[in-house]
Amino acid sequence: MTPFLGEFIGTMILIIFGCGVVAGVLLNKSKSQNSGWIVITFGWGLGVAIAIYAVGKVSGAHINPAVTLALAAIGDFPWADVPLYITAQFAGAITGAVIIYFHYLSHWKVTEDESLKLAVFCTAPAIRSTYSNFVTEMTGTFVLVLAILAIGANEFTQGLNPLIIGLLIVAIGISLGGPTGYAINPARDLGPRIAHYFLPIHGKGNSNWGYAWIPVFAPITGGLYGGFFYKAVFKGEPSVTFWILSAGVLSILIIAFLKERRK
Repeated sequence: MTPFLGEFIGTMILIIFGCGVVAGVLLNKSKSQNSGWIVITFGWGLGVAIAIYAVGKVSGAHINPAVTLALAAIGDFPWADVPLYITAQFAGAITGAVIIYFHYLSHWKVTEDESLKLAVFCTAPAIRSTYSNFVTEMTGTFVLVLAILAIGANEFTQGLNPLIIGLLIVAIGISLGGPTGYAINPARDLGPRIAHYFLPIHGKGNSNWGYAWIPVFAPITGGLYGGFFYKAVFKGEPSVTFWILSAGVLSILIIAFLKERRK
């Protein structure tokens, strides 16, 4: 298996489990309907763990463009492989979403709420506030990348790392996912959103493209900062890029604070 196929299959597995659990919880007449946020977070966490178990030895199981870009930026992954990985991740995410559409084929027509159908595929904020939503997704992905690098520096029993990363996803969802639904992955959000746009979902409504840029660029920003923060603080290797990113992140936080104060 090639790294491209590994990232494709890994991301597809992630979306099948992740979007699948959201569909089960939200769509009408599903046996798991209304089982709640905790079930959703565990579905996503286990999806990540299984994806890593499946393809970790093939591609490293980035399954997230924000992770790929962060690793490349800090010198832990070759830039030449970045386009290949990101292409595979988006293709896998779209494919996984299409599979979930067919898996829940009988449930779209009996679910009247357009927002619930969209939520199966992609995220949306609980309170629409551009800067605040950006901060939330940035923070979640900062924690994700920082924790992945920190976990990788530890020695665990062989085969345990994927499960630990899966529990990290659960923890981020439980603790930080409430405001925006924690995309923390551009492919996870944009790929299924594209699928939602093209699929013949009964009564689906629009794909909320006005919000779509936030779960793409905020995770990339947070992921990059998480990578450089790890190198600067944990490994004692601060760089000019780290200080520039620190200033940028601080500026975003200040702007978000001032915007909320003016409401």
